[in-house]
Amino acid sequence: MKRTNLLSFLPFLVLLLLPHLGSKPILASEDVSSYVVYFGSHSHVGVITQDAMDRVRETHYDFLGSFTGSREIATDAIFYSYTKHINGFAAHLDHDLASAISKHPEVVSVFPNKALKLHTTRSWDFMGLEHNSYVPSSSIWRKARFGEDSIIANLDTGVWPESKSFSDEGLGPIPSRWKGICQNQKDATFHCNRKLIGARYFHKGYAAAVGPLNSSFDSPRDIDGHGSHTLSTPGGAFVPRANVFGQGNGTAKGGSPRARVAAYKVCWPPVKGNECYDADVLAAFDAAIHDGADVISVSLGGEPASFFKDSVAIGSFHAAKKGIVVVCSAGNSGPADSTVSNVAPWQITVGASTMDREFASNLILGNGKHYKGQSLAPSSLPHAKFYPIIAASDAKAKNVTASDAQLCKIGSLDPQKAKGKILVCLRGINGRVEKGRAVALAGGVGMVLENTNATGNDLTADPHVLPATQISFKDSLSLSRYISQTKKPIAHITPSRTVLGTKPAPVMAAFSSKGPSSVAPEILKPDITAPGVSVIAAYTGAVSPTNEKFDPRRLLFNAVSGTSMSCPHVSGIAGLLKTRYPSWSPAAIRSAIMTTATTMDDIPGPILNSTYMKATPFSFGAGHVRPNLAVNPGLVYDSGIKDYLNFLCSLGYNASQISVFSGKNFACSSRKASLYNLNYPSITVPNLSSSKVTVSRTVKNVGRPSTYTVRVNNPEGVSVAVKPTSLNFTKVGEQKTFKVTIAKRKGKVAKGYVFGDLVWSDKKHRVRSPIVVKL
Repeated sequence: MKRTNLLSFLPFLVLLLLPHLGSKPILASEDVSSYVVYFGSHSHVGVITQDAMDRVRETHYDFLGSFTGSREIATDAIFYSYTKHINGFAAHLDHDLASAISKHPEVVSVFPNKALKLHTTRSWDFMGLEHNSYVPSSSIWRKARFGEDSIIANLDTGVWPESKSFSDEGLGPIPSRWKGICQNQKDATFHCNRKLIGARYFHKGYAAAVGPLNSSFDSPRDIDGHGSHTLSTPGGAFVPRANVFGQGNGTAKGGSPRARVAAYKVCWPPVKGNECYDADVLAAFDAAIHDGADVISVSLGGEPASFFKDSVAIGSFHAAKKGIVVVCSAGNSGPADSTVSNVAPWQITVGASTMDREFASNLILGNGKHYKGQSLAPSSLPHAKFYPIIAASDAKAKNVTASDAQLCKIGSLDPQKAKGKILVCLRGINGRVEKGRAVALAGGVGMVLENTNATGNDLTADPHVLPATQISFKDSLSLSRYISQTKKPIAHITPSRTVLGTKPAPVMAAFSSKGPSSVAPEILKPDITAPGVSVIAAYTGAVSPTNEKFDPRRLLFNAVSGTSMSCPHVSGIAGLLKTRYPSWSPAAIRSAIMTTATTMDDIPGPILNSTYMKATPFSFGAGHVRPNLAVNPGLVYDSGIKDYLNFLCSLGYNASQISVFSGKNFACSSRKASLYNLNYPSITVPNLSSSKVTVSRTVKNVGRPSTYTVRVNNPEGVSVAVKPTSLNFTKVGEQKTFKVTIAKRKGKVAKGYVFGDLVWSDKKHRVRSPIVVKL
């Protein structure tokens, strides 16, 4: 709605609609679910007052009441009114009523209150910041005061306020622009400070799906660990001697260690594998934007959906309108193609890769062979003592399938066969730590976790409950041969130890979701990759490091993997850039991060995937983040809300919807703009059906006067021509436009995606853009 203009039309709407509704309200259907009704942007002018928000809420009741035939029924049905920046409501509706509302001209979209997932692997398959090559150099970022002026908001499972990562020691007063609250009225043990300046919780959408909640849900406290981990990663304070069972010992710090942080709890105990709901996510976005966040970090997502029916895309669009950087995780559904989520062009989407640190725990066989493994198990076998090693399937209990035994499911192993032995379990299906518990319950002394072909060399260090290690698929095949061909196979598992400077690194994590985008393949997603494997950051005191009820251990810090962990790395960098360059747009910050990234590992060689094959931009986007270069990118590809709206026009979205979505009288151009011309730091042509395509890009100088020349690495079977080939900048803020013509080479070329890049350089800066073309 425009959004107050609806008030004047409501009496007319009621009279118009009631004759078609009959005497029985549509809401009376037994097929009631929860939906989000989205109207786009508000027309608030200046400061948003409580009175203005109350008036908006009343329009929502009146609007729904015009459909139900009763304002009272509508008031009972609505459980969220989005009144600040996002305009809409969440309500209990039946399918027919939701369908009827969706046809109203003031409505952008109506969509079910869908379930989303946190993007962490925990100890499960496929569902911080330490001394490594990622950490920004103190000297380079000193002018940014480690992000002290930035406010980083996190949409997640809340926060554990007692963690030292959220200490406010040495911080000054809370910024006066902050409007947030510490929602602790029903949890007297929860406290905010000058570091953790705000905390809220949102669970009405969750309750709409799972039923009434008890009072234990009325707190932003983190009882899961995920939220504390993902909030301390971008903004955690300096904490010396942080470690996990003594491993990875060092000073923990966030990417913007002096930033102020705020927690928005939108995710709760999983129901059918899902923890977060659209209605709550939108409520949190609306609050975070209003509260004054500079960066919003979102380590969650769902199945790719239309931008107008995607709560994270909607929320991040409204944030971008206010100059807020939104960073999202790409998802943990890799290594399959087209699995990437959070693909809107106004978001920064982050994949996950390894860092140059491992927690080594090797397997030594009786024949002298050593196999590299990883583990964070605090217990170890007696020094140099060897034990019998068998395949878990050979310890199968009665009336259990060999498959269940091979996976080491609880109750699948026979104690008489397993006792005193090291068991070899297959990765997948059930939790990795749970497999070790099954072995321990059966009397086994240790476990080797074998990778599958899909997980390849992707090794995860877990805090196992018994001596254990995880080995690669290739080594798993060798181990199987040794066991099957040896009369009395024996083995030893070495204690865990921290190894720095490992090679190759980074390597793409097998779980990291990949492009191309199934929603808008003209935009390369993910945008970037960052450390997301065995990341050490703050944790909750409410659960164990394995998140398993059987595990009594508690840790101040924990090592966790997932794109949930890589996303906040980039959020922290964005916080530093916001402090250093407060006038930069979210697009400029994304450009600086993308165009300075690297596609090389530390060998050096091209970044590899988990099977040690060459990875592509569909895995890493522009490459692995390099924050020390992002602070001085030279040139940036800038864009704004109008550019994104024109992009939506080009995608074929309804013009009236776009106008309502934007909150302004925006009209799509009569001449359809090219999908390829959004001023993005990458160039993607998902269908080079004609002989050639010409795209346009504009770069802005954010450095000293200089002349840049272009260099192109042509994708296979494609020629790329750039005009002009040099750009001369005489002042800061000057913009230059260039055109890129992409053409098929003559002759027979292979079908499919091919990759190259375009680099502008003045010998000091290297501004690189990936080129992705499908032939």
